[in-house]
Amino acid sequence: MSGAAPDGGGPGAAAERDGGRELRVALADDQALVRAGFRMLLEAEPGFAVVGEAADGVEAVELVRATRPDVVLMDVRMPRRDGLEATREISADPALADVRVLVLTTFELDEYVFGALRSGASGFLLKDVEPVELLRAVRVVAAGDALLAPRVTRRLIAEFAAREPAAPTPAPPQLDVLTEREREVVALVAEGLSNHELAERLVISPATAKTHVSRAMGKLDVRDRAQLVVIAYESGLVRPAPRPGG
Repeated sequence: MSGAAPDGGGPGAAAERDGGRELRVALADDQALVRAGFRMLLEAEPGFAVVGEAADGVEAVELVRATRPDVVLMDVRMPRRDGLEATREISADPALADVRVLVLTTFELDEYVFGALRSGASGFLLKDVEPVELLRAVRVVAAGDALLAPRVTRRLIAEFAAREPAAPTPAPPQLDVLTEREREVVALVAEGLSNHELAERLVISPATAKTHVSRAMGKLDVRDRAQLVVIAYESGLVRPAPRPGG
């Protein structure tokens, strides 16, 4: 395993902010320079600790099982086992239910991104992300939210949801377990709305919006909002937007 640190090790290990537990992050990328850059950024910020690094998907799964990080920054194209398969394996392990995966990609329309969300990732980041946005993304995902708000992300999900039916997939979940309001909430989550935006759109309190989202997730047996988006598209609750000029 490449550069795995002892549990809680590294320069950021003693950092605490606002009396809260620091966020533990694992790095999985086959490029050492990319890992080093993310490590330096995270460890320079109070409240973050890098628990280890992995150079391929096999090492990534081993690292996650050994360290139980809050968030994994997962590259897609890696040797031995790619990030998609590693994400699927992590998400399928009940012992790792609290681990969140952020997929790293070089291009906005990386063909693997929708598959990664389906496999259990909580969102994606471009590798050239601004430092402040990377730190924000780790916090957002660690808090249990999905990194799906940007317009480009919604466009990407719609794009690849439209392509995916050609591939063999499980039957979409039955949405009849949801109330009419819960269906409405899931559709809005698929648009990338936050709880506060949901509340404004539906003229309800943010707490009520959060309750509706949580109940929908429980009924559909999904781990976070990203999987609600996948279900919304695969079930036909939300229809992908037509391509420009298409």
